[in-house]
Amino acid sequence: MKTLKYFVLCAFSAFTLMNCGGKEEKKKEGFSYDKKETAAPAPTSEADSNEANIVIAGDDVMKFDKSEIKVKAGQKVKLTLRHTGKLNKQVMGHNFVLLKKDVDLAAFAGKAAVASSNDYIPEGSTDVIAHTKTIGGGETTVIEFDAPAAGTYDFLCSFPGHYAMMKGKFIVE
Repeated sequence: MKTLKYFVLCAFSAFTLMNCGGKEEKKKEGFSYDKKETAAPAPTSEADSNEANIVIAGDDVMKFDKSEIKVKAGQKVKLTLRHTGKLNKQVMGHNFVLLKKDVDLAAFAGKAAVASSNDYIPEGSTDVIAHTKTIGGGETTVIEFDAPAAGTYDFLCSFPGHYAMMKGKFIVE
């Protein structure tokens, strides 16, 4: 019985000592337990308000974190695509493709699936407004383009088989 109490006391002490320095160690590494998320600062001038900064992420389970993006007609768009998964681009590559109005998603995706050498964008296609390169887990890519005329456009990942789940609406007001 005395041995069991001694063991419990030792285990508790070891656990307490391990955790005492933990927060300090993590703070030294750049972590903070009290950190609060803050919103991006508001635009400070007319020029700043004419740029839309969009961040969209894809993961290893073939999902974008956004299914709708809204911008203003003629607005400068800076779109950042992040692949938050771990798989490489040959296995689970993602891109962002903004299609012109009324383009058939399935037909485009079928042509794109065989265009691996061109980031899954069919050579000579006139169906695309803008697209990123294909990226793998942990990678990020950025594109800039001017928003098209007012209307609703489709966006997708054109990696083979992904368009069925990785798609959304790009709404230009």
